[in-house]
Amino acid sequence: MRKLLLLTTVILVGLVFIARLFYLQVYNNSAYTIFEDSAIKPEYNYPKRGYVYDRNGKLLVANQPSYDMMVIPREVVSMDSLKLKEFCLLLNITEKEYHKKLKRATNYSTRLSSPFVPQLSKTDYAVLQEKMQKYEGFYIQKRSLRSYQTTIGANVLGDIGEVNRRIITKQPYYKMGDLIGNQGVEKTYEKTLRGLKGIKFIQKDRFNKNIGPYKDGIYDTLPKPGKDITLTIDSELQAYGELLMKHKRGGIIAIDPQSGEILAMVSGPSYNPNLLVGRDRSKNFTKLYRDTIAKPLFDRGLKAQYPPGSPFKVINALIGLQEGVVETNDKFTCRMGYYYGSRKLTGCHHHRSPVAMNDGIAQSCNAYFVNVYRRIVDKYNDAGKSMNIWANHAKSFGLGNYLNNDLSVGSKGRIPDGDYYDRAYGDNRWGSTYIVSNAIGQGEVEATPIQLANMAAAIGNRGYYYTPHIIKEIEGDTIPSKYTTPKYTTIDKQHFEPVVQGMFDVYNKGTAETLRVPGIEICGKTGTAENFVKIDSVKTQLTDHSIFVAFAPKDNPTIAIAVFVENGYWGSRFAGRMASLMIEKYIKGHITRTDLEKWILTHSLENEYAKPYSGEPFKINGETTLQLIDNYAIKNSNQKDIKQ
Repeated sequence: MRKLLLLTTVILVGLVFIARLFYLQVYNNSAYTIFEDSAIKPEYNYPKRGYVYDRNGKLLVANQPSYDMMVIPREVVSMDSLKLKEFCLLLNITEKEYHKKLKRATNYSTRLSSPFVPQLSKTDYAVLQEKMQKYEGFYIQKRSLRSYQTTIGANVLGDIGEVNRRIITKQPYYKMGDLIGNQGVEKTYEKTLRGLKGIKFIQKDRFNKNIGPYKDGIYDTLPKPGKDITLTIDSELQAYGELLMKHKRGGIIAIDPQSGEILAMVSGPSYNPNLLVGRDRSKNFTKLYRDTIAKPLFDRGLKAQYPPGSPFKVINALIGLQEGVVETNDKFTCRMGYYYGSRKLTGCHHHRSPVAMNDGIAQSCNAYFVNVYRRIVDKYNDAGKSMNIWANHAKSFGLGNYLNNDLSVGSKGRIPDGDYYDRAYGDNRWGSTYIVSNAIGQGEVEATPIQLANMAAAIGNRGYYYTPHIIKEIEGDTIPSKYTTPKYTTIDKQHFEPVVQGMFDVYNKGTAETLRVPGIEICGKTGTAENFVKIDSVKTQLTDHSIFVAFAPKDNPTIAIAVFVENGYWGSRFAGRMASLMIEKYIKGHITRTDLEKWILTHSLENEYAKPYSGEPFKINGETTLQLIDNYAIKNSNQKDIKQ
């Protein structure tokens, strides 16, 4: 009986082994990889990340050495209290933090390495390097961090940060502890800048000790450095725009109409990109991220959707001419506003009447443009059909879409069509008098500053534009053809000249007459947009937004610009001054309108932004976000900066 039991046991064990081998060799399709071999340790060699230059060849972003303390949890040997205390002191962490970090690494993988304390300084590395043999399971891995050679353009340049599990799942190239571009060009051109990691495989013996390269290194690879890139940004113009936007909120976008290259991309408030480098990155990012009032991480030039205000009037003028519902000499009555019967639909500051197109643009007459807009919508008996035609014309200027650019973030804006109002009011239950606010850039129309700058570029080019983009050159590569192919609007070329002349007269005899710059023919349009917010669930009107779009020179323009200043009162007060200064700075290289510059630099809007909020500003450790930014600037005032 015992012999039979033993024989049966041997046969059963044999069958189990045979079945398992059969399954692995016949049915299991998963391939063996060297990474699964516990006797082989992969070590990564990180490449040099590509440098970033501005359009004039000025270095903006380089690299600096960094050292990560890595851990392989299963190789960690328990330390006595004295040894653990010494280790924690070397790393400047508490024992509680030590156990928390070790648990996090263990949860990720017991046999794969992961960062324990990232981004050690050179000093830390020098001290630790001599003592690492005492701490089994830990080793130091060298890599590079970004070194910003400037204090401007944080929203343009972006930053790099550690990958999370979601990214690793979607992109297996990355491993725990790897860095990836989070915002700006670092995110958009991540694959170009990062290069490719090298790897070497180390053979380990049964005592888990390294005994040399696996198979003499035949599977090892060398790192491939990232490519350098040149941006379209003019760093001096960018720095000047950020200076003008200090203590204000809003966005400035400047574009070269002849190429679509973005010359400046300002978002206010901004911050020093060096804040997001090193061991303080997490703490500083938290402060910036959790400031839901000033929103320094929110790129207002690309994402903020605002009513475009009066600059949108020139689009209605062009559509009216294209659709044949108005001629340049047609005049309309202005009685300090537009009246429908006895009801005043919109007010107007304009007094001279009647008004033709040139004065309508130059003096920004609301009544004139309501008349033009109503003619467009009333052209057909079906208002929905008219609105669809109107919307298609407006969208041909890049409004109401994402522009298909190479920027890391963006918003669509809104150009309503017939279907939009059918859903709101019901089919055929609305008409032009319901939606007259669209005539003056209010109502349901919304646009981002980059869309308004692109609109100005299309008008300056008399009917076409190039997709706005921020990449100028890629080392050893070419930029996509979509950035060098013009896009044409639906408006015939001959209709642009009277509108351009009207925008030129905004500076000659209109709402921006006091903002003229000697020697430069500027075409512009002021704008004021009503500003409503909800405070305690109550719709409350705050100070109007200040808007300005322009291009210069009048013929063959080299710069188109949109400036949006939140709570800036009216178009020529803040935005118009800033636009004129930016244009002069770019074209002349210096400022002659020092009166405009002095006014902007000595006027803040912080009191306006404080009005709606009864609570205290957001703080961490007693420090507001603006204090964080200012204090960092003072502390690091000896750092290299781009001066205006």
